[in-house]
Amino acid sequence: MKKPYIIPDGYGIIGIVFILAILGGYFISLYVAVIPFLLGVYLLYFFRNPARTITAAANELVSPADGTVMAIEWVQEDSYFFKKCRKIVVFLSVFNVHVNRAPLAGTIDFQQYTCGRFKPAYKEGVGYENERYSIGINKGTHRILVTLIAGILARRIVSWVSLGDRLDHGQLYGMIKLGSCAEIYVDEDVDILVQIGDKLRGGETVIGRFIS
Repeated sequence: MKKPYIIPDGYGIIGIVFILAILGGYFISLYVAVIPFLLGVYLLYFFRNPARTITAAANELVSPADGTVMAIEWVQEDSYFFKKCRKIVVFLSVFNVHVNRAPLAGTIDFQQYTCGRFKPAYKEGVGYENERYSIGINKGTHRILVTLIAGILARRIVSWVSLGDRLDHGQLYGMIKLGSCAEIYVDEDVDILVQIGDKLRGGETVIGRFIS
C-alpha cells in the first residue's frame, strides 16, 4: 500500500494546528503563534512516511516498526497460536517513524481489535491491558502474529487493511498515533536475529529467519 511522505491520517490535525498558529499570530501576537506552529512542525515530522527499500529474503522477517527492542521472551499466546511462542517487543518513542509494515508476505487470516487502558507503552504488561490491534499473517508454510499497542499518548490505532487481504513483504498496513509498542509473536521455527537494546528500522531490519 503506497502512501505519500506525509500520511493522510494526519492532514486534519496538522491543518487545524497551523490554522490556530495563523489566527493567533494575526489576532493576538506572533509570540502566541509560536507554540501551535512548533506543534505543527512536530506533527509533520511525526506523520512522516520515509521511503524504505525491502531487501530481505522471502524466509526472513523484517521489523514491523522503527524502535528499540525491549524484550524477547517465551509467552503463552491464546488468540492465534494457542501455545507457547516467542514474543519480540519493540518500543516506539514519539520521535520514531510510526507507520507499521508487514514483517512477512502473506494473507491476513486473523484480525482482532481490543479496547483497553492507555498505560505508558514501555511498561510491563501493557500488551494485556492497553488498547491493541492484532493481525495474523499466514504464508501457508509459516505464520506470525503482530500486535500494535496504544500507549499513554497513543490514543488511536489506524489500520488500512482487512481480514483476507494479501500483504507484500514490508507493505504498510497501519500506524499508531503518538508513542507506542509493537509485539511480534513467532513459532519455534524462527531464528531470532536481534537482541534487547537493538535499534530497528521498519521494513529494513531483519529480526528473524525461518529455519524450516
